[in-house]
Amino acid sequence: MMKATELLGVMLLVLAAGCGPVDEPANPSAEAVRTEVQELQDDNGLAFNGLAFNGLAFNGLAFNGLAFNGLSSASFSSWFQAHPAESNQFMKYLVHCSVPAGQTRTYSNGTSTYVWNGGLGLAPAWSNGSPATLAEQQVVSACLGALANKYGRTVQISVLGSTAQGQPIPTTSSEMGDFTIREGCFFGNLFNGEGLFVGNDQGLLPPAQSSLRACALSGGNACPPLTHVGTCHGRCRHDATGSYFAQCTFEGVTYQSLTTRLRPQDIYTCGDGICQPSESCGTGNRPDNCRRDCGSCG
Repeated sequence: MMKATELLGVMLLVLAAGCGPVDEPANPSAEAVRTEVQELQDDNGLAFNGLAFNGLAFNGLAFNGLAFNGLSSASFSSWFQAHPAESNQFMKYLVHCSVPAGQTRTYSNGTSTYVWNGGLGLAPAWSNGSPATLAEQQVVSACLGALANKYGRTVQISVLGSTAQGQPIPTTSSEMGDFTIREGCFFGNLFNGEGLFVGNDQGLLPPAQSSLRACALSGGNACPPLTHVGTCHGRCRHDATGSYFAQCTFEGVTYQSLTTRLRPQDIYTCGDGICQPSESCGTGNRPDNCRRDCGSCG
């Protein structure tokens, strides 16, 4: 697997260009083309009202090689084929963040065709072939950060905020009722290398608790290249309705941000008798040393 730093350098080649219609290269052989469709929304379509799955793991993925108006170009093909599994996963999340629901983006290498579904539609101009605006760069970066997961596992989350054109991501009353844990704020700009940042909203988890969503809730820098910058309230301002953090400022730069919420059942407690992926064996009562749930080591 390519190192994250190597992948990051490659990906910056693609993020600056547009994301328009895709021309698939001709199939060079008579073999049947295999199609892989990457789904991100759940069965009842909750992704269309701001819900998303957050299985993106940064180790081995990169923000590189992507020009949506050149998915059939030699540079994109070279990047994608170097590590197709990781590239395919990254594209799944990138297209979901950027492209509107109901649209797809497709890439074919002649033997396999990859189809990625749009979802949140945060970057409409970029999706239609224009260079990414500053607002689009920021909100897509925030989205990718929000979908990051230290453990590479899927956890359903609620994503709140606005598109680059200022249209709020639709939500429902049932969504807000189910996702009651205010997790964090995500912001930054991966397009120009300024970085990717996360803050916690309601506070860090108590010592006995853990979550697969450790990037915001655990503090520290648990999910590089995400940098934890403390609380959202110290750096961000809410939208007019007070529903989410609309903008966050770090080191003198103000970014468009996204806010995430979780379900209570996605917060785990050492001592509940279930060994969760965020817990490990040991002799104590902390998630990383949880004997009651995961037993003693050895």
